[in-house]
Amino acid sequence: MAIIKKSARLKKSLTLRHVFALAMGATLSSGFFLLPGLAAEQAGSTIVLCYVIAAVPVIPLILSVSELGTAMPRAGGAYYFVDRSLGPLFGTIAGIGTWLSLILKTAFALIGMGAYAHIIFPGVNIIPIAVSFALFFGVVNLLGAKRSAGFQIYMVGFLLFILALFIVAGVGDIHLSRFDSFFEPGMDSIISTSGLVFISYLGVTKVASVAEEISNPERNFPLGIMLAIALSVLIYVAGIAVMVGVVPMGELRGSLTPAAAAAEKILGPWGERLIIAAAMLAFFSVANAAILSASRYPIAMSRDGIMPNLFASLSRLKTPIYSVILTVAIIIVCLFFFNPIKIAKLASSFQLLMVSLLCTAVIVMRESRIDGYDPGYHSPFYPWIQLLGIAFSIILISLMGMGVIAATVGLILVGMLWYLYYSRRTIYRSGAIYHIFARLGSRKYKGLESELRGILREKGLREEDSFDEVLAHAEIIDLPAGGTFDDAVGKASSYLARRTSYPIGLFTEGFMQGTKVGATPVSHGIALPHLRLPHLDKPEMVIVRSIDGVRVEIEEEFFGEEAATKPIHAMFFLISPEDDAGQHLRILAQIAEVADNDDFIPEWLGEKTHQDLKEILLRKERFLSLRLLSGTPAGEWIGKEVREIDAPEGSLIAIIHRDGEIVVPHGNTVLQDGDRLTIVGDRKGISELKAKFPSSV
Repeated sequence: MAIIKKSARLKKSLTLRHVFALAMGATLSSGFFLLPGLAAEQAGSTIVLCYVIAAVPVIPLILSVSELGTAMPRAGGAYYFVDRSLGPLFGTIAGIGTWLSLILKTAFALIGMGAYAHIIFPGVNIIPIAVSFALFFGVVNLLGAKRSAGFQIYMVGFLLFILALFIVAGVGDIHLSRFDSFFEPGMDSIISTSGLVFISYLGVTKVASVAEEISNPERNFPLGIMLAIALSVLIYVAGIAVMVGVVPMGELRGSLTPAAAAAEKILGPWGERLIIAAAMLAFFSVANAAILSASRYPIAMSRDGIMPNLFASLSRLKTPIYSVILTVAIIIVCLFFFNPIKIAKLASSFQLLMVSLLCTAVIVMRESRIDGYDPGYHSPFYPWIQLLGIAFSIILISLMGMGVIAATVGLILVGMLWYLYYSRRTIYRSGAIYHIFARLGSRKYKGLESELRGILREKGLREEDSFDEVLAHAEIIDLPAGGTFDDAVGKASSYLARRTSYPIGLFTEGFMQGTKVGATPVSHGIALPHLRLPHLDKPEMVIVRSIDGVRVEIEEEFFGEEAATKPIHAMFFLISPEDDAGQHLRILAQIAEVADNDDFIPEWLGEKTHQDLKEILLRKERFLSLRLLSGTPAGEWIGKEVREIDAPEGSLIAIIHRDGEIVVPHGNTVLQDGDRLTIVGDRKGISELKAKFPSSV
């Protein structure tokens, strides 16, 4: 069984506005300021429609990435998702393809910077300017400088203000006659150009590479990128309609600065300068971030054994020196040997290939039926939306020309050959696709299950999970001196049989058999035996404490350290409904997270009351221990029945500690002077109670 080591985690500091700003800032650059003039050469005024068509495969892309990102919030983005679902062969193709698409997008952005700088310095050639910017950003990344998410918010805010001004001011200057030959280019040119401009939306999913750093990723990740893509499509369509309607087609075709040309006609010289400033700021942000992001892919692939260890090396400034140098070198080669249209087409085709792989990844992860695959967001219209994404991507690539098709096939062949002749010797994992094979009688890769359970542990509980209620109502048993694990299983099984309609033998056999046992050791002396059962209404738990400790052979799932020879002091016997594997595993992961602390066992063994034991495990922001004493604010509850208590919505009196005994409250239970209440609820309700009864807490 693969052992998953506990590793350092990136700080979860990115909120919804950061996710939105990162996605918007990475999207609104070349596609708005540079590409419309190049696209107009192929499709004329129909480029407005081309941007709409190009957004179609983005829909299955963001829905699929949202699901994968909430299930596996890991640095590495598309590469990580494809590798863990389809296996390292396709992971190699995805890693190289995503890396190259970012390199090409960076080269395209640098050409845009050079073109807009050329307006200010007309005597300087565009390519040398672009190469200079590439070297500058390479040095910046080698020095360890990186974009601040806070600065990104202000940058995007300024950019949106300028673009809104441009669109609002330009609507009145649109000449509708410029759209008279709207469908003249024909559908082949329209679809081909749609594939070309797909690069415009590449940045919206770049935020997937920082999914590990997003707070509450199950909400903020999908919501942030969906808001960004919706606003991006609106701005692209409206802004490009203004360009087509304001700038004569003869001037627009082939222009590398179409937005500046339109702004000059709408707002005069000062409008042109304003657009140049906005464009340079957008290109600056995108190019720097793209080099930063692109240079991280060789690191990730190197750590997974796909690329040489050299690219995981860090300088004394803790920057990936060789990875940055290689990335910048390839960018410079692209600037010298590819024209802007070829760069845009290659970047779009490689990303369209990634769309098909990511959509396939969702299908594989769903059909693998791995319990640990527990996305907070489920893509709607599954699997049809994924099949649409796969089909539409292939169609767009096929209509972009034989050169693009050859390059895409070449990328696949290079990835396959690299894997077969280099990576395969150093890789000992496989993807979720083997779990589908297992259903057909072949093998599966258990290491992925352990990895996904580790991710579940890091993600934590969801708002709707009943962890606190389960823990509050759990039975606690102190195992007598000399008691064994068999004794603990027997006592827990007996209690659970009384609480449910299942026979005691089902629990004893289920907890003891190796194929059903999920008893998970922690290096600090914790075991988590668990079962999922059909027709069970809600989770139930029995907690057994052993002061002396027991020894037992058990399987590991959440932790990578064998504990068979170490004493177990805390056993958490959990049963859950069979149809809610996600909550079942999240409850186990939460217990493991709390228990994996050097102070847990000493504190666990030192507590005298069962209520104190539970409060060690309860989430601090989700529970309140309240003492009812006459003369205190909380004394107003004395003499009232539980049903009469005016507690915040969602709050629950779970336990009453009275005269050394535990009382399970009912609606007609009368509260008495001296009672100690354990109240569980949501953060808001608990905060209100703490503010209302500060002296009684």
